[in-house]
Amino acid sequence: MPNTPKAMNLRFRDPRQRAAIEAAAKQAGVSLQEYILSAAYARATAVEERFLEGFKASMARSGAAFAAEADSVDAGAEQRAAEADALRELERQEQGHAA
Repeated sequence: MPNTPKAMNLRFRDPRQRAAIEAAAKQAGVSLQEYILSAAYARATAVEERFLEGFKASMARSGAAFAAEADSVDAGAEQRAAEADALRELERQEQGHAA
């Protein structure tokens, strides 16, 4: 069986709505199916663009929040000493394994 394109089944509950869409398609010089598919694509693209804009704004806010948090964290002398001790201990263990 060859793959043949099938026509869209377009049903409208409101005959006035169908007439308005048919008139718009005719004015645009395209078929009813093409007009509806183009409108659906345009709407989906607009939704995608709004989502991406919101996502980018959210990422910017998150990045700013993390940057602000990192700037406000200052390791105290006690923490720095503990990190230095841990590093020295790690180096001693590595030297012991190498011997």
